Amino acid sequence: MKSQSVHTAGTADTSGAAVLAMEQPMAKEITSLRDIDSQQWKSGIAAWLGWMFDGLDMHLYTLVATPFVAQLLGGVPTTDPTVGRYASIIQAAFLVGWALGGGFFGLIADRLGRSRALCLTILTYAIFTGLSVFAQTWWHLMILRFLAALGIGGEWAVGASLLSETWPRKWRPWLAAVLQTAVNVGVLGAGLANSIMASAPPRYLFLVGVLPALLVLWIRRAVPEPEEWHAAKASGQHRDPAFAELFRGDTLRVTLWVMIGCGISLTAHWAFMFWHQQHLRNLPDVLVMTAEQKNQLASTAMYLVIGSSIVGNFVAGGVAQRIGYRATIAWTFFAYFAAMFGAYIVPRPHTELLFWLPLIGFCQGGFALFTMYIPPLFPTMLRTTGAGFCYNIGRIAAAVGTVVFGLYSQVGDHRAALLYAGFLFLPAAFVTFMMPHSKD
Repeated sequence: MKSQSVHTAGTADTSGAAVLAMEQPMAKEITSLRDIDSQQWKSGIAAWLGWMFDGLDMHLYTLVATPFVAQLLGGVPTTDPTVGRYASIIQAAFLVGWALGGGFFGLIADRLGRSRALCLTILTYAIFTGLSVFAQTWWHLMILRFLAALGIGGEWAVGASLLSETWPRKWRPWLAAVLQTAVNVGVLGAGLANSIMASAPPRYLFLVGVLPALLVLWIRRAVPEPEEWHAAKASGQHRDPAFAELFRGDTLRVTLWVMIGCGISLTAHWAFMFWHQQHLRNLPDVLVMTAEQKNQLASTAMYLVIGSSIVGNFVAGGVAQRIGYRATIAWTFFAYFAAMFGAYIVPRPHTELLFWLPLIGFCQGGFALFTMYIPPLFPTMLRTTGAGFCYNIGRIAAAVGTVVFGLYSQVGDHRAALLYAGFLFLPAAFVTFMMPHSKD
């Protein structure tokens, strides 16, 4: 059955569970943490740390985008319309790189192995994030953010597949929450670094992004390739499946629906994650603050969003065990829309917005479930390629959305853009119900 699994994915609601079960190797029943072996622990720790630094590196820019881009443009005021324009273009380049990196490193992981690819992704985003400190013009920063994003996009697919192939299926909703929490911890780390370095020039914050490179030394030595990957590689008789197989047979339905669902939802999510910081910095009651006070406020806002998101991850995991992945993701998207609508339907001072941000962050728990929901939908030898491509292709849609919403906004005021971005969660919720069913 292994050789067949290279070509056929569990796509239909009625047969998906059976096909997925055939793809999973028989293993000893694991009922407690004491039953987890050393390989599983090492894989879990490697994926968690990789994701933590992923979150750190991806959000360093959002915290200092406005002041740093203003400096790169010759010291213009942060409310200058060119700041928002070029800041959004840089973020769009980052999201495009994220999408391409997911597909590129996904292919590498399916061919060379999960552990090797994980090392390459971490080195990529660590090196180019650190080099961002040397940017002298806005397009220097755009190129460096694009290159860093290749590694960040690839790390998601590799880490998710590594865990889905080594940890028990029934634990996956909780694993999804734990893995997503790693990203949240990384973002909190970025906020902490920004607070500590609040009085330093914005560019120096990127030096923190070099730290993940140290993790590679341990991963390469200690984390083995999953047995499932080795078995699938052997059963495939050394023939690596072509990328085009994502668009053939039953796998085509999986690919299309996951692409659409991720594209819409990630556009809305990243519009919020990027523009809520810039909107907050340019509120009338914030513009009178010092640069250090603005940085502290930006960090506080990030703490509120990410701290509540950690809680949302575990709530979503618990709900998914009862009603399944699809329904849970869809309902969190409906809640995400409601929270953004409430926050941005009318102009609010920063003191009021700080009360809405935890609710928005809590609704982000639905994205945690994609980690364990998407990879098993694809056959083993297409798993990282499919998950990386379909999830991260949504970044291209998000990149376009970031620029469009940024250009639409009035100078310094992104409230309307954030409000309209929130409406995208409504079609995203309905599309989620059309995605393949996979309930562990």
